[in-house]
Amino acid sequence: MNTEEQSRIAAAQKDPKHFRYFYDRHYKEIFLFIYRRTDDEELSADIAQQVFLKAMQGIDRFIYRGIPFSAWLYRIASNEVMQHFRDQQKFRIVSIENEGVNEIMDEDYGHLEVAKREALFAAIKKLNATDLELIEMRFFEKRSFKEIGDIKGITENNAKVKVHRILERIRNLITVAV
Repeated sequence: MNTEEQSRIAAAQKDPKHFRYFYDRHYKEIFLFIYRRTDDEELSADIAQQVFLKAMQGIDRFIYRGIPFSAWLYRIASNEVMQHFRDQQKFRIVSIENEGVNEIMDEDYGHLEVAKREALFAAIKKLNATDLELIEMRFFEKRSFKEIGDIKGITENNAKVKVHRILERIRNLITVAV
């Protein structure tokens, strides 16, 4: 974290009006992060507001631990989205793009057999919320393992291992299903 961000955090911890900087700087990316999971603009705006309210209320407890401030916001956003779906007993949206599917399958999407593609989607559907979010961040949002680790509060290496294990489970399910 740079010294400018550190001084802005210190200022916001003393006076909440200084938190506006973080809102202005990160609102759009946090909103999009939420929107990719809800596919509902109004709901995403509501959850984003809740994220920044919680962050502002909790900034006095924020302690720098070597990760960017934005990672803390993403973690709050992730928790808020999961809580929303638990409260509403609804399923969350997964934005699947062809190039992300290619990477998961290690194959060209154009040559991917229909049965294999359907098996992939069925396997993804079976993932728990945490695993699904890791796959989504890595393959559909194109986040680095470091970024994923920062957002989830784990090490970069742990993020790599978790994603690799999830991919192995997906591939095993596809092999069995096809």
